[in-house]
Amino acid sequence: MTRKFEGKKILVVDDDPDILTAITVGLAETGATIETATDGSTAVSLAEKSSPDLVILDIMLPQKSGFLVLERLRQMKPRAEGPRVIMITGNQGKRHKQYAEALGVDDYLNKPFRMERLVEATEKLLSK
Repeated sequence: MTRKFEGKKILVVDDDPDILTAITVGLAETGATIETATDGSTAVSLAEKSSPDLVILDIMLPQKSGFLVLERLRQMKPRAEGPRVIMITGNQGKRHKQYAEALGVDDYLNKPFRMERLVEATEKLLSK
């Protein structure tokens, strides 16, 4: 993938610095501008300021959970206008996925996931 998404903004939210780094490096070749946040409050603040096209969002975060961040994102803009959201989590339970879907998540990945899978999801959502 070569600079396919130049001009697009991606916000990556995870409290694990290794995951933030891996995702940032994995998406670097897309050409998108990538911002990061390590907690839910910062994620909401950055989303309000920069209006990302895509948010990659962990569920378990300090200050505000990924669910609360997703709720706020959907309040800011309707799903059709707002950022696309990919939730990532280490929780294997179906209830979390169902709840995320009810809140309007666009894709849902369980950790650990292959970077290729995240890149494919990113391409799919940013191409819409």
